[in-house]
Amino acid sequence: FKICFHTKEPDYSMIKDMSYKWSNSVYDNPIEEKPTDVPIPLGKSVIITSYFAANLRHDVLSGKAVTGTLHLLNKTAIKWYSKKQGTSECATYSAEYSAYRTCIEQIVDLRNTLCYLGVNINKKTYIFGDNESMIKSSTVPFARLHKRHNILSYHYVRSQIAAGYIDLVHIPSEFNASNVLSKHWGYQQVW
Repeated sequence: FKICFHTKEPDYSMIKDMSYKWSNSVYDNPIEEKPTDVPIPLGKSVIITSYFAANLRHDVLSGKAVTGTLHLLNKTAIKWYSKKQGTSECATYSAEYSAYRTCIEQIVDLRNTLCYLGVNINKKTYIFGDNESMIKSSTVPFARLHKRHNILSYHYVRSQIAAGYIDLVHIPSEFNASNVLSKHWGYQQVW
């Protein structure tokens, strides 16, 4: 047996830079919190790519959704996560926000771990999700949240995007690799 690592960087040149000015928002252009006691990064840089998804009412007994996240270094999957959410959500939007917050928390941890290992990390992490309304309300500074239940996740997510190291991109559901970790699938669909 062997593990193959795809070291070639993915090409994200087709992704439009959707950076907004956050200076007139409550986040006021924060910066990414990086550890200061890390070794000097060596070698080629790596790009972190992440996918996230949620499946509303996955568990019919409790009504809880399942969060699925998948993280890649360049083109190699290095971490994946599938877990039932702690609360029952009433809408896909809420379940997706909870999954997105979990994904960002894992990215912050992964970026810090790689810094301590001396890995040269690309300044941008690309995150792909399939809920367009949640993505738009996360990436646009003047968007408003109308669901108080999600307020903490909403502000955490937006503050990390305002820091400028995350690009959140909408993709169609059939191209979301993390759906394998959160949805009920037949063998042929997953293949």
